[in-house]
Amino acid sequence: MVTLIASQPSLATLARQALEGTILAGNYMPGERLVEERLCEELGISRPPLREALKELAHTGLVEHVPRKGVRIMSISQHDVFEIATLRRELERMAMSLTLPELAPDRVERCRETLRTMEEIAESGTEGDMVAAGFEFHYAVVGLAGHARIESTYRAMAMQLQMCMAMNNQARREIEDLDGNVARHARMLDVILRRDPDEIEREFDDHGNLSFLVDTVDQLDGATPESDRWLEEVRASLSATN
Repeated sequence: MVTLIASQPSLATLARQALEGTILAGNYMPGERLVEERLCEELGISRPPLREALKELAHTGLVEHVPRKGVRIMSISQHDVFEIATLRRELERMAMSLTLPELAPDRVERCRETLRTMEEIAESGTEGDMVAAGFEFHYAVVGLAGHARIESTYRAMAMQLQMCMAMNNQARREIEDLDGNVARHARMLDVILRRDPDEIEREFDDHGNLSFLVDTVDQLDGATPESDRWLEEVRASLSATN
């Protein structure tokens, strides 16, 4: 029997993977314009495969084409961050309330598997890989409830959540490396497995996923009275715990 030879990834695919990793590593701010000439030089490719890569990234929602202005990183406003972070928190809280006191072994194993992937990335992966894996970990945690509609709502925010996670990891670079990122998520799973609702609540609040709200979020436009009030409350809480 003849074994098929796997085709090599195209330049466009390699460019998409490189750009996706760079974006999820937090090296670009939401809304930042991407200059084709500079990217071609950095990636060592011509414009056609780069444009194909950008088109693929636009389908995922990581970048967007703006008429007469070119391509930019997906735009997120301060109000968007307010909505994303608060909805994420409520979905996680709801999932935990529907999960406890029981924990289905197969769903716990799904969490452990995503954590093992994070451990592998800490050894030989990149920050962008860690952001993607970190999202899958939290998605698995939400999945502990076995509630398909909570999971689908969480998954619908995947790109926006990963952009927030990327900004957060960037804000934590001086205090946390990839191993520290893994340890922080391993601690969350350990707490969940102890099944103490109050301890889990505290762990979610102290997880460190809002570190970027201290100053990074100020670089974003689009503040509203609602986001200002929420941000003030969160910063006061973060200050009290530090």
